[in-house]
Amino acid sequence: MLFSEFADGGDMWTGEGARERRSDITFSQPFRSAPVVQISVSLWDVDTSSALRAEVTAEDITLEGFSAVFRTWSDTRIARIRVAWTAIGEIAHEDDWDIS
Repeated sequence: MLFSEFADGGDMWTGEGARERRSDITFSQPFRSAPVVQISVSLWDVDTSSALRAEVTAEDITLEGFSAVFRTWSDTRIARIRVAWTAIGEIAHEDDWDIS
């Protein structure tokens, strides 16, 4: 769950204007080089009385993790968002040779 704000009256549910939430994600093991991260919304609970405006992105991608970022703006009201992600890249294996 990236955030849930309807129960406590958070800005995503009651506010207007630009709003953003970030969550730092740590990979279970580091990659050898920065991976490609695909992120998507897997659950959204929204008010449908206005236009739905949203973006979800993966930012600050490193060998160890990334930031999942959700943004909305104007009068869009978001109660909850859950995201799913996949990281694709090279990882070390115990059978790898270190010839340096």
